[in-house]
Amino acid sequence: MSQERPLYSHAQLARMLNARSVAIIGASARPGAFGERVLMNLQNYTGTIYLVNARYENIGDRKCYPSVLDLPESPDVAVVVTARDVVESVVQDCIAAKVGGIIIFASGYAETGRAEHIALQDRLGALAQGAGVPIIGPNCIGTVNYELQSRISFMPYSDMPVPEPGTAIGVISQSGALGFGLEQALQRGVPISHVLTSGNSVDVDMADYVIYLADEPAVGAIALLFEGSAQPMRLMAACAHALAKGKPVVVCKIAVGELGGAAAMSHTGSLSGSQAAYRAAFARVGAILVDEYTDLMETAHFMVKAPRQAGARGLAVLASSGGAAIMAADAAEAHGIPLPQARPETQAVLEARIPEFGSTRNPVDVTAQVMNDPECIPACARAMAADDTFGAVLIPVPYSSAAGVLRVPMWGEIARSSGKPIIHAWISDWLQGPTSLELAREPGVLVVRSMERAMANLAAWHWYCAKRDAPARQAAPGASAEVKAAAAAVLAAAERTLTEREAKAAFACYGIPVVQEKLATSADAAVALAVGMGLPAVLKIESPDLPHKTEAGVIRLNLKTEAEVRAAYAEVMANAAKVSPPPRVNGVLVQPMVPAGVEIMIGARVDPLFGPLIVVGLGGIFVELMKDTAVALAPVTQDEALAMLASLKGQAMLDGFRNLPAVDREALAKVVVDVAGFIADHRDVVAEIDVNPLICAGGRILAVDALIVKHG
Repeated sequence: MSQERPLYSHAQLARMLNARSVAIIGASARPGAFGERVLMNLQNYTGTIYLVNARYENIGDRKCYPSVLDLPESPDVAVVVTARDVVESVVQDCIAAKVGGIIIFASGYAETGRAEHIALQDRLGALAQGAGVPIIGPNCIGTVNYELQSRISFMPYSDMPVPEPGTAIGVISQSGALGFGLEQALQRGVPISHVLTSGNSVDVDMADYVIYLADEPAVGAIALLFEGSAQPMRLMAACAHALAKGKPVVVCKIAVGELGGAAAMSHTGSLSGSQAAYRAAFARVGAILVDEYTDLMETAHFMVKAPRQAGARGLAVLASSGGAAIMAADAAEAHGIPLPQARPETQAVLEARIPEFGSTRNPVDVTAQVMNDPECIPACARAMAADDTFGAVLIPVPYSSAAGVLRVPMWGEIARSSGKPIIHAWISDWLQGPTSLELAREPGVLVVRSMERAMANLAAWHWYCAKRDAPARQAAPGASAEVKAAAAAVLAAAERTLTEREAKAAFACYGIPVVQEKLATSADAAVALAVGMGLPAVLKIESPDLPHKTEAGVIRLNLKTEAEVRAAYAEVMANAAKVSPPPRVNGVLVQPMVPAGVEIMIGARVDPLFGPLIVVGLGGIFVELMKDTAVALAPVTQDEALAMLASLKGQAMLDGFRNLPAVDREALAKVVVDVAGFIADHRDVVAEIDVNPLICAGGRILAVDALIVKHG
């Protein structure tokens, strides 16, 4: 991996992103020009504006200076709206003028993929880092600071309400257009403190922005639209800082497939990386992932408005529609949100208010009869919010009406008095119908646009609070120097791909349980070894040229007699001879046949962006067809390994399957920990490993095959 650039601190970016003076270099009087648009967008800016363009003495009633070097003071930020050809010289002048930071709009750099344009961008980066003057861009469309009414962008002006401390969302986006699209959540009552776009990220990037916003008083949560990075661990460090500050980071990562990844390369010159690795890395540092761009601001707003502490996981549902109650139950089950029944005193309130054709069981259906009893919903809602069984109350809103506006203060009062989120699942197709805006603006009241998103956000809130409040992660005890040295001696084998026997010998140094085996070079020797180990037996060709033996037909299982062993020896040797080009054959491995059990695969690789990764999955069809795996950054702790096992869709197989005893999860997790430790310890030598399958039954856990590939 390339040397990671240090993160900018909040203090290092504060002068540029909290600028009290702005210089527009390339200012223009021509309508529609970027310079003219930026000036228009700063119409309510509370700081000082300087115009720079040698072709003008004045633009309107403002003096225009020939160069940034001629300004009466060093501006906090210089926005460069000139053509690409003169950008570099302008940047040099800005550095000489000791500006606080530089924003560059010009395109035509690394995003083109052309070597000469990449070189232009690299020179800008060298200037920034050499002088210690931060640069945003190139190929970006600017930044917004709502507290200062500062819109340093050519994007059209929009209302800029000043946010209350801790209530707003800081928006970060590699894509300028999509970032400013997120800004329009303002129109549905979502408070925003900043919009920060980075374009090609020649210097300041997503990670630096996260660090900055995590220390901004106005910011309650950070919404991050992210494509990819050549140094993603910088971003993970920034997210860890935000977690420590109690500022939720909600991430939507685009460029998740092969085509998306290719588009990211052409769009921003960044690397998309592996989606599974990104998910594992973001989870490690407490970032909340959403799959859809349209969910990003909603989830961030949920995290801003939800109480700091999550209470009971149980959810109370108070519906006026039986269908909506059923929808809530379905979505809650899908996201693991329990719907417990109310305490007796709460139940008594419900029964006194709800007609017999309704339902007082959670999810509660008060029916349309509430139209004849205006106090029904308030009484039921207060009772359920006061019940310690529930940590939140959900109100489905299938129909938008102006009458609901009158109840908005009531919902806010219940939320604040109970200290619990009152969630309105807005399932009316009138997306911004009456009451939606008022609910969104009411403190303590959360609005989501589907039942599914309500449950997903509630689950994310519980997860985030637990992650934030958990004790600091303690690294798993590492292998001793002697263990590392013993494994390193095995890894010194001449071939890049170790034989199965060599791989198992290396793993055995770490205490990873492997099946015993011996090498035979004749049929007679194979028979003698098989009888000595105890039939039934397994035979496998040992060859450095056949890492995947099943496809070559050089494995025979469950050999019960001496005759079967002898015949199998001849068959595997004959099949090996058919392989083209002819493989080198050391002999035939003889192993005891391991009794049936649940098959588990554990793999690991050294990712060029993330370093060592560990993957765990149920073997057979679950890995090949269902892609049922869990990925984490290595090394992992015992608890993290147990969580990986618990996250598998087919994890119930570990609890007993087809008359097999339940697998000892603690013992299996210990193997995961040891394999992760192995790849982490030997990351400079080992490129990938595969322990597949581990056959598990009760406390018997044995690796019957193994593969180690070293870096080429």
